[in-house]
Amino acid sequence: MNKRSIRILALVSMIALLVLSACGKDDADKGTDSADSKKEYDYLSVLTGGTQGTYYALGGALADIIGKETGINTTAEVSQASAANMTALKDGSAEIAFVQTDIAYYASKGEMMFNGEVIDSVSAIGALYPETVQLVTLEKSGIKTFEDLKGKKVSVGAPGSGTYANAEQLLEIHGLTMDDIQPQDLDFGESTDSIQAGQIDAAFITAGTPTAAVEALNANAKVFVVPVTDEKADELIAKYQYYAKEVIPAGTYGIAEETPTVSVGAMLVIQNDVPEDLAYKITKAIYDNAGKLTHPKGALIKKETGLDGIGIPVHPGAQKYFDEK
Repeated sequence: MNKRSIRILALVSMIALLVLSACGKDDADKGTDSADSKKEYDYLSVLTGGTQGTYYALGGALADIIGKETGINTTAEVSQASAANMTALKDGSAEIAFVQTDIAYYASKGEMMFNGEVIDSVSAIGALYPETVQLVTLEKSGIKTFEDLKGKKVSVGAPGSGTYANAEQLLEIHGLTMDDIQPQDLDFGESTDSIQAGQIDAAFITAGTPTAAVEALNANAKVFVVPVTDEKADELIAKYQYYAKEVIPAGTYGIAEETPTVSVGAMLVIQNDVPEDLAYKITKAIYDNAGKLTHPKGALIKKETGLDGIGIPVHPGAQKYFDEK
């Protein structure tokens, strides 16, 4: 073999070694990605809301189901509810959270209370049940319409909750603003305690009915829920399409007649980083076992309606569950 042939052979050998080295690096990188995708979870946290709201009561039961079905220790945590929950998931403080459908939508767009801070690291597990917007007062207060709220002390929800947005929008439809009332930032339990003590006149409470805090208030004084007329409900829905008409059944809180109002949806969200197989197991655990829940809202949690009203992307693991026949 002459010197020219030897040099060509050496050059070809070097190129081959470089190609093999690059392939090895790609394989190593793929192996790392694969390992990352299989991140192990020893603990899952489910953010709910205040202790006297529906989120907390239902969240504890769902956490038990998730823990049992996945084998991962899962705990329901008290929180400041919807808006704060979205921020907490973005910051990595928890993996799963309850949130109103309207608040999840605002977060995905960076609107309203999120003010340009787009949260795109959170996706949907699925819809749960309607959350009724209740303007609660006492029958003896004399407050029978939204217009009667002028100048009154009114709880508009805890900071970071979705209740504030609901209150603001319902006031708007009735020709009022927060400047027309004396707004108080209280959670559900604080709201009803303050109504009973005469410290405030009314409270906006967005939660599944019957709501424990309102039931507790009704045990000590006669409750009245201010109705939202069909005309005003239509006006609200025309502007904010995530609302729906709702009726609080007669007998709820001891009120003799049914009360027309509006609702938004309650949903569960999850961090995008949760692996697809785990998100699938969580979703399956919830919707396959919801019928076993003793909480009255369990009967409303169904696979058939699990994607209703969802305004943000669905986690691939959850979507896999809903796509199954």
